[in-house]
Amino acid sequence: MSGGDMLDFEIRPNPTPVSAVERAALLAAPGFGRVFTDHMVTIRYAEGKGWYDARIEARGPIPMDPASAVLHYAQEIFEGLKAYRLADGSITMFRPEANAARFVDSARRMAMPELPPELFVDSLRRLVDIDRDWIPEGDGASLYLRPFMIASEVFLGVRPSNEYLYVVIASPAGSYFSGGVKPVTVWVSPDYTRAAPGGTGAAKCGGNYAASLAAQAEAIEAGCDQVVFLDAVERRYVDELGGMNVFFVYDDGTLVTPPLTGTILPGITRDALLTLAAEAGHRVEERPVSFADWQADAASGRLREAFACGTAAVITPIGRVKYPDGEFAVADGGQGPVTTALQQRLVDIQRGRAADEHGWVTRL
Repeated sequence: MSGGDMLDFEIRPNPTPVSAVERAALLAAPGFGRVFTDHMVTIRYAEGKGWYDARIEARGPIPMDPASAVLHYAQEIFEGLKAYRLADGSITMFRPEANAARFVDSARRMAMPELPPELFVDSLRRLVDIDRDWIPEGDGASLYLRPFMIASEVFLGVRPSNEYLYVVIASPAGSYFSGGVKPVTVWVSPDYTRAAPGGTGAAKCGGNYAASLAAQAEAIEAGCDQVVFLDAVERRYVDELGGMNVFFVYDDGTLVTPPLTGTILPGITRDALLTLAAEAGHRVEERPVSFADWQADAASGRLREAFACGTAAVITPIGRVKYPDGEFAVADGGQGPVTTALQQRLVDIQRGRAADEHGWVTRL
């Protein structure tokens, strides 16, 4: 079967699923990324054969040879999105087609085969359907979906793999922040950068996140929650956080976010917020913001709010900013009316409490 065709999935139900009683206990306080459902999706790819052997099967270890290419040359990409249980009991996903398109873009950059978007979305539907009892209820709760692809050919040599494994796992999740959303303190890294022009900054690959961990450890040592990276060329302009895009809100209601120039991940939440902010009457700009301007505008009061955004946390207000020579605060602790309104508007659409005028919500 060619890579462009839809595949028939072989269903292999988990013979020993978690009991309803144990599942209920786990869903009472799942945290984030710690609890997993009974099943997973697997699909294989081989050069000259295309995508094949699509399965829904019991979640478990992946057999892997120690010479598998991913372990040596880091050919790997992933995505993250959520499924929600609405008040009427129905199940939805938010913008899976956008994740499918970004997965294709990431694969292209990492010299990996492109999974057809229709097959990507179908794999999510099938996993959510078989594990729908794992979707927690309540505000802030969701089923986090993690599709990923790894180079699985057994060989040592610097070239693209000829074999790949695509997998989807699912993790019930409560609120990303225990105790609810609250402003965070961020550390502006003076020494580390996340991505350079021509690099993999716009691809959602594990290497980008691995490269951020030393800076994140530095941020935690400085008493901060997250790291902010500056551009790799001038070490002057704000790029993004370790795993989130960033927005600035000014006293005239203008929202500004750094432009997508190849070093920043094109966030799906970022894209949605650009649309929602414009609809709410805000002027929206994608332009460079220097760290010096961030500091000066916060001091003058021109900058009223700042926030980070991403799938896991949706919107996270930025209250304080630290750097080697000092620190400063954002007005209102970063959590002002614009941030709050955008957060509420987006969550209401995701959870079916507001009209979905953009076709973002996929009902299952």
